[in-house]
Amino acid sequence: MANSPQWQKTLNEAKGDTVYFYAWGGSKPVNDYLRWAAREIASRYKVRLRHVKVADISEAVSRLKAESGNKSAIDLLWINGENFSFLKQQELLLGNLWTGIPNAALLATQALSLENDFGVPIDGYEVPWGVGQFNIIASNNLLVNNSPLATNNLETQNRKVTPESILQTAKQHPGRLSYPRPPEFHGTTFLKQLLVALSDNDARLFAYASPEAQATLLPLLWDYLDQLHPLIWQQGRAFPSSNTEQLSLVQQKTLDLTVSFNPNQLIKEQKEQRLPLSAQRLYFSQGAITNSHNLAIPKGAQSPAAAKVVINFLLSEQAQQQKLQGSWGDPTVITPLLDPASTLPSQQELHSSWQQVIEEQWQQKYGA
Repeated sequence: MANSPQWQKTLNEAKGDTVYFYAWGGSKPVNDYLRWAAREIASRYKVRLRHVKVADISEAVSRLKAESGNKSAIDLLWINGENFSFLKQQELLLGNLWTGIPNAALLATQALSLENDFGVPIDGYEVPWGVGQFNIIASNNLLVNNSPLATNNLETQNRKVTPESILQTAKQHPGRLSYPRPPEFHGTTFLKQLLVALSDNDARLFAYASPEAQATLLPLLWDYLDQLHPLIWQQGRAFPSSNTEQLSLVQQKTLDLTVSFNPNQLIKEQKEQRLPLSAQRLYFSQGAITNSHNLAIPKGAQSPAAAKVVINFLLSEQAQQQKLQGSWGDPTVITPLLDPASTLPSQQELHSSWQQVIEEQWQQKYGA
C-alpha cells in the first residue's frame, strides 16, 4: 500500500502543510519525543508538525464541539476513552484511517486487543500508537519488614497490591501516599483499579453504567476512600495535580508512591538516576488496567493528508523503536517490535461511561 497511487497522492498533497497536533503536554519525555518526530517528519516528508500542548485533551474536544464540524484549527488529536466515544458519536472524526494509512497493517491488533477503546469499537476512526498499563511505583521503604504492600515473592520486580494492602500501608505510613486529583486520567484510573478490586471484577463495570449498577457498585469505592483519605497526604484535602507532580513529590521524599501508565517508566527513571534502584513497580492483583492511546483526525481538519502522513510515520518501526527505547519508553503497538514478556498481566478497561460517572461523583464528594 505504501507504493499505491492513492498513498503517493496523499504524500504529494501533504508537502508543505502544517499539522497542528493537539496532545497532552505534561511530560518532558513525551514532548522530547514529539520534537524528535517533528524533525524527522519535516526532513522526510516536508510536513511541519506543531505540538499544541494541552493540560487535558478535553480542551480540544470542547473546541471541536463548538466548531460543529466546520473547518478546525486542529489537524490531529491524541485521544482515547470517553473523548473518543463522544467524538465518534457526534460524527466529528474522519473515518477509514486503518485502510488509508499503510503502516496500520503493522498493528498488533489481536495480540493487544486494539479493536475497541474503553468498550467502544474503533471502526477506523482512530489509530492506536501506544499502549498504557496502570502501575504503581513505590519507594523501597514501603516494603521493609514485609509491609503488606508486597504480596508476592520479594525477589521479583513486579509485586501485587490490593485495596486492603494499600489501606494498611497508609495506616503504617500516614501522610506518605496519595494519587492525582481526578479528572486527571492517572487519578481516575487509580479509582477504577480500586473499584474493579473492591467489586471483585463485577461484569457491570464493562458495560454501560446504568443507574442500578452505579447505585450498587460505587458505594464500595466511596466507603473505601472515606477510610483512606484521612491517612494520606494532606489528609485527602489536596491531591497532586498530575502524576508528574506526584513523581516530583516522590523524588523530593515527600511521598513514597506515585502512579504511571507506562510499564517501562520505572526503568527509565532509574536509568536517569531520578529514582533509586530500590524503587519497585507494582500492579493490582486483578491485573493492570490496559488500554491503547490513539490518534484521530477531525472531519474539519485543514491538513488531513499531512495528518495521515504523521500517523503513518509514528507507526513506523523507526518511530515506534525510538518511542520504546528513548526517554519516553512507551510500549509499542506494532507486531515487529512486540515483546509480550515485557508487559504486565492485563485487566480489561472499564466501559467509557464509567469514567464520567466516577469523576463527577468524586468531585461532588471530595472535590470541594
